[in-house]
Amino acid sequence: MTERKPPGVSFETWVEKQIREAAERGEFENLPGAGKPLAWLKKPHDENAWLRDKLARENVTYLPPSLALRKRAAQARAAAAEAASEAEVRRILDDINAEIVAAIRRPPPGPPLNLAPFDVEHIVREWRARREP
Repeated sequence: MTERKPPGVSFETWVEKQIREAAERGEFENLPGAGKPLAWLKKPHDENAWLRDKLARENVTYLPPSLALRKRAAQARAAAAEAASEAEVRRILDDINAEIVAAIRRPPPGPPLNLAPFDVEHIVREWRARREP
């Protein structure tokens, strides 16, 4: 943590002193990306470019709640198809159906949900048909 600026010292002088001392301690050496151009400088102006870069570097994504639920529903459908037992298929579908019903009752922000609860019996029949020889 840096020390407080002493009274009577101009802000510019104090900042320059902090930078000089940090450079003397070697705190600016071997930084990631040193000597490399900033990729976002080549793109058209976007005030959120730094934010997009940080999210990409940290592998963070964000979807509006309605789209996130659509994605979870698709993943649940795929997981149900690969489930090892009928009970697992039903559990997966019951869990996502509860989320879908709650979202239908109180729509989340974002684009329209456009989801209906899964027909569990139909999906279980499909699951059984794929398992039969």
